[in-house]
Amino acid sequence: MKVNWFLVKMILISAFLFFLMAFSYQRNHARSTRNLEVRFVENSQPFMAIDSVNKLLIQNDDSLASILKETLALKEMEARLTQHPMVYQAQVFISIDGNIGAKIKTKRPIGRVLSEPGFYIDEQGQPMPLSNRYTARVPIVTGPVLLHLEALKKVLLTLRDDDFFGPRITEVAVKEDGTFELRLRHENYFLCLGPSTDLTRKLRNFKAFYQSMEGDPEQMKYKKIDLRFNNQVVATE
Repeated sequence: MKVNWFLVKMILISAFLFFLMAFSYQRNHARSTRNLEVRFVENSQPFMAIDSVNKLLIQNDDSLASILKETLALKEMEARLTQHPMVYQAQVFISIDGNIGAKIKTKRPIGRVLSEPGFYIDEQGQPMPLSNRYTARVPIVTGPVLLHLEALKKVLLTLRDDDFFGPRITEVAVKEDGTFELRLRHENYFLCLGPSTDLTRKLRNFKAFYQSMEGDPEQMKYKKIDLRFNNQVVATE
């Protein structure tokens, strides 16, 4: 019987390639992880240290060098990170050379609540703890904050995103009935904002009033400026 040497050669080559692939796969997955590469995204001032991330990723006193790639539970690592009160989103992955990578988006505060203990309000309108690494430059918030979180979030985000009010607002006072009062930098009066409805109209009315009174010494006499009325601003001495 004539041997089909071409077929034999193809089988041998295929077996050899399969062996190389299997060997490479096994060696790659048996390789120990070597480094931790953490990157904080969308926040130039993260509220947590890389050491804290390391401790969340590696549990039970293991070291990065002792953990094999095949034993890493990436989803569990991500879950541990996102349970941290400073973390909003996290992604954990392994690079080809065996390093652990973590992309972390920390929460961003929009107001700092004066209470005991104090805390921030984040962009989702939820409390987040203060950080010993970085102090955010955000308005001070007073009053029964936890009773009106959704309305407070709306007010704080609107003020932050406004070019005029963003750098000027220093304090937001929350009242029991869910209304708000504002304090401006370098001004003696407070703004009676009322409820969180019609914010755009109220703020627009005040900006027109402010521009008309800018440089006028009469404005120094005002103690309160009420923005709750339609198409008008009521100033009280």
